Amino acid sequence: MPEDAPQTLTDRLRSLLLRPLNRCGGALAGLGIHPDWVTVFGLALVAVAALSLARGELLAGGLILLISLPLDALDGAVARAIGRTGAFGMVLDSTLDRYADGLIFGALGYYFAVRGRPDMLALALAALVGSYLVSYVRARADDAKVGVGTTVGLFTRMERVVVILLMTIGSGLLESKLPLEIGTLILALGTNFTAMQRLWHVYSTLKSRGE
Repeated sequence: MPEDAPQTLTDRLRSLLLRPLNRCGGALAGLGIHPDWVTVFGLALVAVAALSLARGELLAGGLILLISLPLDALDGAVARAIGRTGAFGMVLDSTLDRYADGLIFGALGYYFAVRGRPDMLALALAALVGSYLVSYVRARADDAKVGVGTTVGLFTRMERVVVILLMTIGSGLLESKLPLEIGTLILALGTNFTAMQRLWHVYSTLKSRGE
C-alpha cells in the first residue's frame, strides 16, 4: 500500500465540504441520478467553457468553469449515497479529469495561436504536459509495485483550477490579456515543477528504503 502522504488542497476542501456534499449527493441519488452521469455532465460543462475560451469569451469561459467545479466532488457524494463500492467510478473520474485538462489548455493554445502568439501557445502546451505529468507520476507511484503515496507538490489539481479561474475571469473583467498571460506562465512553470517535486519524492522515498 502507498505510504501516508500530506493531503492535497483538493482533499482538504472535500473534507471541509463533506457534509453539504453528502446532502446534495443524497438528494441526487434520491432522484435516481447515477454518479457517472454527474461526472460526464461535469466534463460537458468544461467542454462548453473551453469553447468559450477558444473564442476569446474569457469571462464566460471562466464562469462556466466555476459552475462546473462542484461536480468534481459531487459525483463521489452520489456514489456514497447509493453505496457504490466499485473502482470504475474513480477510474472514470480520473480519466475525464485528463480530458478536461486537455480541453482547457487546448482551448488556451488555440486562443493564443489564432492571435499570433506562438510564445504563449508554447507555454499553454507546456502547462498541458506538466498537468498530465503531475497526475502520471502520482498514478505510477501509487502502483502496488512502487507503493509511494505522492500527493506532494505546489500545483495539484485544485491549485491549477484556482489559477485558471483567476486568470480567465480576471482577464474578462479587466478586459486585459495580462492576467491570462501571467496565469499561463505560472501554470507552465508550476505544473512541471510539481511533476519534478513528485518524481524527487518518489526517488527519495525509494532510496531511503534501499530500493
